[in-house]
Amino acid sequence: MSALLDSDLSEASRAAGVSLTEYFVTDRARWLWQFRLDQMAADPGQARWMVRQAVVGDKGLVAGHAGFHGPPDEVGMVEIGYSIAPDFRRQGYARAALIELLRRAAAEPAVTTVRATISPDNVASLATISGFGSVEVGEQWDEEDGRELVFEVPARRVPPA
Repeated sequence: MSALLDSDLSEASRAAGVSLTEYFVTDRARWLWQFRLDQMAADPGQARWMVRQAVVGDKGLVAGHAGFHGPPDEVGMVEIGYSIAPDFRRQGYARAALIELLRRAAAEPAVTTVRATISPDNVASLATISGFGSVEVGEQWDEEDGRELVFEVPARRVPPA
């Protein structure tokens, strides 16, 4: 993440073991890397909950990134996030990333609820989340993203393949 903050795709790709694209050094992505590094500096134990690359197939193409916003809170809730690069959108990669996040959450005994927050204007992400039994439980204002709809699903609900 430090190499991505420096816009050093070559070093970041070497460290990640996959070829990362310019999508990983956009202003929005760099904001995320700094935010996650700050989280891990404050609590190194959070690292295993952080963002990972969404790798496609055996050629190691990186379609985007996905992960949790942090470990489960005091009631067992984790929030997920995923972002797919424009060249890979509308091909099922967000759905695949969501399935993997839900499976990982279900495997963690401390997790009871999975939350996703989505802009009401993000039609593609709203469509992606709709097929997983999630329920809209409210809305919130996010400093970075503005108005978001809040969706939750029980963690033990195993998603369809």
